[in-house]
Amino acid sequence: MEEIGFLGLGIMGKAMSMNLLRHGFKVTVWNRTLSRCDELVKHGATIGETPAAVIKKCKYTIAMLSDPAAALSVVFDQHGVLEQICSGKGYIDMSTVDAETSSKISEAITAKGGHFLEAPVSGSKKPAEDGQLVILAAGDKALYEAAVPAFDVLGKKSFFLGQVGNGAKMKLVVNMIMGSMMNAFSEGLVLADKSGLNPQTLLDVLDLGAIANPMFKMKGPSMIQSSYPPAFPLKHQQKDMRLALALGDESSVPMPVAAAANEAFKKARSMGLGDLDFSAVHETVQSSKGSS
Repeated sequence: MEEIGFLGLGIMGKAMSMNLLRHGFKVTVWNRTLSRCDELVKHGATIGETPAAVIKKCKYTIAMLSDPAAALSVVFDQHGVLEQICSGKGYIDMSTVDAETSSKISEAITAKGGHFLEAPVSGSKKPAEDGQLVILAAGDKALYEAAVPAFDVLGKKSFFLGQVGNGAKMKLVVNMIMGSMMNAFSEGLVLADKSGLNPQTLLDVLDLGAIANPMFKMKGPSMIQSSYPPAFPLKHQQKDMRLALALGDESSVPMPVAAAANEAFKKARSMGLGDLDFSAVHETVQSSKGSS
């Protein structure tokens, strides 16, 4: 897997492709806004003019796109992946999408003789930069084995979860729990503050107890300052809550906590916070309590 194609250079894709370059992989990159490729080129990447051009050049191509619509369009649109995918080529979609989207892409790729692996990741900007993602792969086992050297650079651990759709489902369950936790955390920070307690002391207490976790530790201090630099944009978190709730519908699983969290993220989007970090959902609690 010496030469890898990489489609999508957002917050995650840029950090991941940079890591591959740093570790000696030859990388050909494409992004809808091609100027995003410039920094990667300085570090040794080559530009592919279209997704099809990248697929043609590389035996293996990774995609890291923002949502199901983007993941589908890169594959099915004109000059897309399907125009050049063929026997002997592998396509690894690391975007967070629903199982149905993943299956649709898988069927189209395999119908052309190509190999498909879904491999969404758990982790945001910093883990992506540090090569500390958790990779949730499913699909073609041989392609998974071939991708392990790249996965070892991108992540601290990769799981092979069986058939296509399982990676997508696992990722949605993880992000659904994360989104619900972030809402409870936000309510707690505001409640502490409005009750006359020091929110920083709350962080210290939480960090010593059974619910201590890296997310509270990392996001808490900036949330107290009402600062939300985007590691994981709120609009993407809300998209994942929506997809997780749809999975709950299919499986007849009642999810009142996740549903309430989703409404809070939607409110945050309506307040214009969609491009900030998902921790900005904190602002929905702040605003509804009135300012002190």
